[in-house]
Amino acid sequence: MYILLLIFHILVSIFLVMAVLIQSGKGSSMANIFGGGGMETVFGAETPAIMNRITAFLAIMFIITSLLLAIIPGKLTTRSILKEELNKPKKVLPLPSTPPSNN
Repeated sequence: MYILLLIFHILVSIFLVMAVLIQSGKGSSMANIFGGGGMETVFGAETPAIMNRITAFLAIMFIITSLLLAIIPGKLTTRSILKEELNKPKKVLPLPSTPPSNN
């Protein structure tokens, strides 16, 4: 299941990058950098609504798959290094039988 989710996440990531790069948006041309972008707004340089919806859907899917990929590995692991260390028998050093004298 984890591998399938990872493959789905990679595909969503690729499609999200493509959807963002396809959009032109306002102010994306060289003329807008120097203040000559007034003609584009007259003829409508906005991104179509369907592209906005596709991008929003892909972004939501990206966030959901990212969260699932962060949560699922913790549920799959049953082995804990800390629990193994606590269950190991501890070495006990023997105490000296007579205390050292201070004379």
